[in-house]
Amino acid sequence: MIENADTLTLDELRLALAPAIADSAIFDGWGDEALLMAAEIEGIDPAVARLAFKGGAMAMIGAWIDTVDQAMAAEWPQEKLGELKIRERIRTLVQFRLDAVAGQEEAVRSALAIMAMPQHAAEAVRIGWRSADIMWRLAGDTATDYNHYTKRTILAGIYGATLTVFINDESEDKAETKAFLERRIEGVMKFEKVKARLLRPDRETFSVTRFLGRLRYPAR
Repeated sequence: MIENADTLTLDELRLALAPAIADSAIFDGWGDEALLMAAEIEGIDPAVARLAFKGGAMAMIGAWIDTVDQAMAAEWPQEKLGELKIRERIRTLVQFRLDAVAGQEEAVRSALAIMAMPQHAAEAVRIGWRSADIMWRLAGDTATDYNHYTKRTILAGIYGATLTVFINDESEDKAETKAFLERRIEGVMKFEKVKARLLRPDRETFSVTRFLGRLRYPAR
């Protein structure tokens, strides 16, 4: 039961009710049945619950993901993650998210299917970007140039792909998912190293002026 439910704002109620909706969505999908079941379990007036989630399935899914984001930030603040290498920070955060929804694979599967619908594409991208942004900020990223965007886009892609493996993984302790995640992170780390070398500010670059000058005044 949600304590002091009558004092919560709609935003607070959404976050409080979302985990119970996700549990119900395992069996009923992200629809009215799951919402009403969760409201009954948590002692919430069905009319109020419907008002809180008038955005439908995407509102429920978004609130559920928000609760995972909040739990992740509480468990792994920047100062705690700072003790790890960057690749371990990212791996730890993604793994936390996977562990947080373990046992709710069917709810995840249904959520991914809904988010993949064309009418939900923009909102799905926004939700994925937001979670990736939170992860990078917790990991200590302070980039403000194009790296800010590429890092979040890549991480959102890695997380989405890993979730797809996760919901179908029947190996012991999700070993296949962990191996998949490790390979993807390794690939990104290699890419970042190559990119850093190519974009190194002190790296000698081709100069048209210098080239023409050498043609006119060849080095002796």
